[in-house]
Amino acid sequence: MEFIYEAERIYVKNEAGRMAAEVTFHQRSDGAMSIDHTYVSPELRGRGVADRLLAAAAERFRRRGLKAAPVCSYAAAWFRDHPEEADLLK
Repeated sequence: MEFIYEAERIYVKNEAGRMAAEVTFHQRSDGAMSIDHTYVSPELRGRGVADRLLAAAAERFRRRGLKAAPVCSYAAAWFRDHPEEADLLK
């Protein structure tokens, strides 16, 4: 599965070339990245795609020295389930 990186999202396309999963974020005025949406299409659910998208976002933020502010419920739960990433939280 190949992730596509854009300024404010990381996503995956399905075989038809349509977006099939994504995590979106934007930079807040305090510099933290607000993770505001996570989506996985029914065809990809149950395969750990959302987990890998959040891990990719966390890695991206870490490389850039950014903090994360999870707003969407999945991102908040992901950070709770990954205490090793707690240093990224704003």
